Amino acid sequence: MAAATEAGELGLSILGLGVQYPPHALEASAIDTLSKRYHPDSPAMQKVLSINRFTGIDQRSSIGTPDHPLVNQPLPPSISDIHKVFMTDGVPLAITACQKALAESHLPPSSVTHMVSTTCTDSSNPGYDHYVAKGLGLSPQVQKVLLHGVGCAGGLTALRTAANLCLGHTMRRLPARILVLALEVSTVMVRSELESIASSQETRIGVCLFSDCASAVLLSNNIPDDTSSSPLPPPIYSLLGYHNSIIPDTEQDLGFDVDPVGWKVILTPRVPSLTRDILQPSYESLISSLPPLPADYTCPADFDWAMHPGGATILTGAEKALSITPEHMRASYDTYINHGNSSSATIFSVLNRLRQKDMDALAPGGSENVKELVVGCAFGPGIAVEMCMLRRNLGDKTQRRGIETPPESEGGSEQGSEIGDDVEGKKERLEKDVIGGAGEKDEKEEEEEEEKEKEEAFITQALESVELD
Repeated sequence: MAAATEAGELGLSILGLGVQYPPHALEASAIDTLSKRYHPDSPAMQKVLSINRFTGIDQRSSIGTPDHPLVNQPLPPSISDIHKVFMTDGVPLAITACQKALAESHLPPSSVTHMVSTTCTDSSNPGYDHYVAKGLGLSPQVQKVLLHGVGCAGGLTALRTAANLCLGHTMRRLPARILVLALEVSTVMVRSELESIASSQETRIGVCLFSDCASAVLLSNNIPDDTSSSPLPPPIYSLLGYHNSIIPDTEQDLGFDVDPVGWKVILTPRVPSLTRDILQPSYESLISSLPPLPADYTCPADFDWAMHPGGATILTGAEKALSITPEHMRASYDTYINHGNSSSATIFSVLNRLRQKDMDALAPGGSENVKELVVGCAFGPGIAVEMCMLRRNLGDKTQRRGIETPPESEGGSEQGSEIGDDVEGKKERLEKDVIGGAGEKDEKEEEEEEEKEKEEAFITQALESVELD
């Protein structure tokens, strides 16, 4: 029989979570290097390079450096070249992320019944998930689903798909252990984006934001497997419900279309306002679909938020739309600062980061005020909005609450560099450098800001009008 759940709950648990970033970190200067190496100076290029210095991202995780052979060919690499690197450098990241999720769930690969995967930076037949399953030693009978066309929303779209598969097995009284996987290798398309900027003189800022990552979760319907005598571990998160919708007549506003030299971002200046305006209605729809929540959860600010950090204005727009603070989205900001936007793989990284001790210390009201309920949210092409309600396991304090930040592992770090060395340093950075907190400024800082005001005006305007999902 299924594990006990509270009345009206779905009985779905995330038992393990794994994140694997590649070993390299690109600073803003990496784009300057390639731009100067292969493209003439132009107004559009200068504008993009200026924006690149003010994204709020310290470094973007990448499978290579500006000296990687793929991005130093006479012409931008073909989609075939990009696919080869996705398979040789990306698939090992995915295998490692899945291994971490399985290890934390204390489940062997033989227990996996399904695999739901997503990517928007590769396409092949069989899909990359076939080779990940093979690398993990999964059973040939594992039921696989590979999602495409969902972009940055892909992580939560895959989780929703896995949840529906879990519930189908629950109705059949069968155990379900589903690996949910997202893998993106975006940075290899830098030459393609720079070429488009140079040839079209368009302001394309995707080259400033995107990064590489693999992340995975193990979702269970908690029905015991007759072949195992070991009890399932306590959940990291319980999945309580989910909601998705498409903003009507917006497919022309946001896309990611195939091109001979990779994929090209399609977006319009309407994207920031469209995503901001749909947040409150989506939140209300999610809440109305759930069983009654505890009395102390009545408005968005009563929850913690795992928001996909598509860009700085996506996060600041969420603050305004939902009347929440940066601290509610502390893990989103931290991931954005230290790794950039890894498309579909980012949301699981944010959820992983949220459960670390140093993130608990940054919660509104401090570590004793950490919220049990967490809203996950991401946007994708369509324009699609995905939301889910999660309950973080705060009961087993010895195993689950505020686990220590994992150490760096061979071949890349699980979470990478931190914002600072201590809690106060992290909070000061979070408020001042990225979020624009209302801290006191000395006379010298005010003078410096005044001198830069005119220079940065066009950058602010560009960031507000050209934002990614």
